[in-house]
Amino acid sequence: MGEVRKLQKKLRQIENLEIKISLTPEERFKISRKAELRSRLAELQLQLSGPQQTLGIVGDGKKEKMKRQVEDAPEALPSQTPPASKILKGEKESKTQETPAPTARQRETGGSAQTSGWQERTEPVEVSDHCPDASGGGVDSDNEWALQQEEAEFTSLRSSWEKARFRLRLLEGHNDIVTCVVAVDNLVVSGSRDTTVKVWRVPTATEHKNLGGHSGGVTCLSAPPPEYCRRLAWSLSLSDKERFILSGSADCNVKIWALSIGQCVKSIYTFNAVTALCFVPEEDGYIITGSDGGKVQAWSWHTFQNCQSINAHQEAVTSIQSQGPLVFSGSAEGGVSVWENRCSDQDPLRLLHHWSGQVTGCGGGPGGRVTLSPRGDRVFLAHGRAWLKILHWRSGTMSRLTNHSSITGVTDCVHQAGGLLIGSCYDVANGESSLNMFALPQCHYLASLTWPCAPRILCFAAWTTGSGDHRWVTGGRDLVVWEQLPSSGKQRGDVTVRRDSRLESCSLESEGDTEDDEETDDYEEDNDEGEDSGCDVTEDEGSGSWLRCVLQ
Repeated sequence: MGEVRKLQKKLRQIENLEIKISLTPEERFKISRKAELRSRLAELQLQLSGPQQTLGIVGDGKKEKMKRQVEDAPEALPSQTPPASKILKGEKESKTQETPAPTARQRETGGSAQTSGWQERTEPVEVSDHCPDASGGGVDSDNEWALQQEEAEFTSLRSSWEKARFRLRLLEGHNDIVTCVVAVDNLVVSGSRDTTVKVWRVPTATEHKNLGGHSGGVTCLSAPPPEYCRRLAWSLSLSDKERFILSGSADCNVKIWALSIGQCVKSIYTFNAVTALCFVPEEDGYIITGSDGGKVQAWSWHTFQNCQSINAHQEAVTSIQSQGPLVFSGSAEGGVSVWENRCSDQDPLRLLHHWSGQVTGCGGGPGGRVTLSPRGDRVFLAHGRAWLKILHWRSGTMSRLTNHSSITGVTDCVHQAGGLLIGSCYDVANGESSLNMFALPQCHYLASLTWPCAPRILCFAAWTTGSGDHRWVTGGRDLVVWEQLPSSGKQRGDVTVRRDSRLESCSLESEGDTEDDEETDDYEEDNDEGEDSGCDVTEDEGSGSWLRCVLQ
């Protein structure tokens, strides 16, 4: 058992090396051993899957906690600081619980409610988005009917997603890992470690533009809203329909590209390798960048001058996202900061909260990678483990959402689309990949999407077609467009929709309920493989990853 755990750890470390923006010869050699280690792990798993192993046993004590349902997760504490008036520009939950629809066709039209279950909101909503208590304990009888209705609607939604079908199309052109993707109208823009930014026409799955100009790997992309594009287009004497894309790179530059002409119209030198960026659509607009040294910087969209530089994190900033006037930054050491944009020419960012890696439990060392997705008072965090972390950033409470039924699973990215929370899932032990979907805001597990020879997914973007169907694009080793097929007709999809019962039974837990799988990211050599780690862990090492559940 000790050797199994060590091999799992080494495979995880190799996978972390593999997605670095640049590799040394020594690191490339370590990566070359992945197939050998994976083969050895498979042999050990086969040996341990004999009759002496009792699969899926949940004993008493600490192991019993893995059976707890979503009602065990505590409701986020009320905000101790009332939100600023600007925050009202974000989301606001309607009194009727928001329920996502499998396609945008199920939106309300003409103000009349449709007969199909879950509907999208049309009115602006407040940023505050506390996860309601799903247990039903202590609920007034007046609300029982509403809870029953909500459960019926969720059952209908789950059933519709179990029947969903997607057609996959591969976009070929990059010769290295795709690190970032964004969607602009019917175009997909991708950035790669091969130093290029490419623009693709989705309907024809063809390359539209190849934007070469960076001398280092492209790490991040962002698309300013159309109104901010019009301002820049006017100043450059371009069409008012011009769209722009921002790209950040390890070459310390942020470049602004005009998509129709395929040219760089502005380049900002940041003096640091750019590892994350976002656009904040407030007042004149701001570009927020993060560096490999932990620095967060603000740049004016009007003058392109630096407004502020802050040594915000101890290690590389790996993700930056905006939500109204708020900016969220996450770093390799697991820290998360929340900033308010005060819309000033100097020092526009004011720190509201900072939570260290000790609080979030997302610390991964120098090779760590945290991806975040904010929603109201919650921030969903993907940090290379088998679960998603949820930070209630106003109170500092933590919970976690199971995203894989084995400790060999890693979560690289998390995204929200149309009332869905989507987490990527990759098993380092066997190379299987999938996408898990959860219904917001309760984070109820819906279904998992997988397909043959699925590559590891490192980035994700989503939008809807004119007919209301989902279109997604995923990047990693491959760049793939997902197109939802009509529910009627005889078309056959490329994607298999599956339900993992273990994800339902091990869904949402408070951070105090379980212990993290603590591991360092330092690569260990083989001379200690035979040593027993001494960890008291019951593992289901069977060959079927969909039926594995590790009990800690």
